[in-house]
Amino acid sequence: MSASAVLWVTLAVFAQESVWNFYDAQVPEQLRQYVTSAGVIGLIMGLDHSLGIFTQPSVGFLSDRLARRSAGRWPIVLLGALIATVPFVLIPWAGSLPALMVCVVGFALVANAFKGVTETLISDYVPAGSRSKAQGFIKAGVSLTIVISSLISLLVVDRSLHLAFAIPPVLMLLMIGVSWLFLGRRHERAVLPEQPADGREGTTEFASPRAVLRDAVRSPSSPTVLLMTGIFCFSGMWTALRSLNTPYGTEVLGLSRGEAGGLALPGAVAFLLCVLPLAYGSDRIGQLRAMRYGVGLFVVGLLAGFAVPTVPGTVVSMVLSTIGYASFAVSALVALWNLAPTQKVLGTYTALYTIASSAGMALGPAILGITVDLTGWRFMMLNAAAFATVTFAVFTLLARRVPDRSAA
Repeated sequence: MSASAVLWVTLAVFAQESVWNFYDAQVPEQLRQYVTSAGVIGLIMGLDHSLGIFTQPSVGFLSDRLARRSAGRWPIVLLGALIATVPFVLIPWAGSLPALMVCVVGFALVANAFKGVTETLISDYVPAGSRSKAQGFIKAGVSLTIVISSLISLLVVDRSLHLAFAIPPVLMLLMIGVSWLFLGRRHERAVLPEQPADGREGTTEFASPRAVLRDAVRSPSSPTVLLMTGIFCFSGMWTALRSLNTPYGTEVLGLSRGEAGGLALPGAVAFLLCVLPLAYGSDRIGQLRAMRYGVGLFVVGLLAGFAVPTVPGTVVSMVLSTIGYASFAVSALVALWNLAPTQKVLGTYTALYTIASSAGMALGPAILGITVDLTGWRFMMLNAAAFATVTFAVFTLLARRVPDRSAA
């Protein structure tokens, strides 16, 4: 595994995720200026993520075609980051709900299009047997974006909202530019030769993204469909909690907007400390089993938060649930890549991951928000735990029907 390649890809993923984490933490509060229903806010936060369902397959397939050329997938990443910056910076300047929705949808449309391509970069520089460990380093970098987002919320939001929304996209442009400077310009020499995924012959050729999708979901009981179902369920609940956590802090815990936005900071630190051991452990016990254990811990964390509705209790809840999410995060994409018929379509298989996770992100916040409308903010953690229990059942079925793989 090339340490320098992992470092620069991690920086690129860090760059885009720093924007998304701040977006998830602060845009719901921006919407509350015009919308009072938690269900509607959750629906809006979910719909912007769902745009990836329509853009990712085509963009991912295009990136697979570009991967073996001199510039590789980088032009998509660089251009996407540049365009996405404009509507994001304009979000706090929007003076009406229609103007705010134009900014939100404009950012989400572009940012979703290149998000999966950035995540697929690691497959161009790291051999298949080392990708799970590489994902651990990448997710460790991603956890720092939650720290950055929380610090911006704590230190800047209450003083200057316009400045707070300008910092993440500027960081994104700088870091992606540095990553391309040190890695992208050497793409032609560094890109890996074609390797069959999971030891299979990599001779299958696909003429379109639709052909790849048809092959992946050829039957309702196919491993890919089952895995995508699990990704859909868990991504939905995690995004729902991320989207509604700041309003929960203001409504139930009595915190200011900036203080509530910083609630995720302890969980981000816990993620950073445990993600690498979890990445190595998933290779030992199997990625599907690691994901199942992670969902179980996620449920325990939510129940703890409901039982103790205080700032310390919520912090403990966020730490436990974030560690559970970390176990899922380091394994899910690699497990899906392992099911690909050839490495030439890994960008498109990343799009499958995005389709499943984006669909969950689209519905999860709305579903949890509707339950909050019905039961009140006090029961948000309990409602999320109930939905996460269903997710645990899906992963249990998945583990029984799909052979697990581990480095051991």
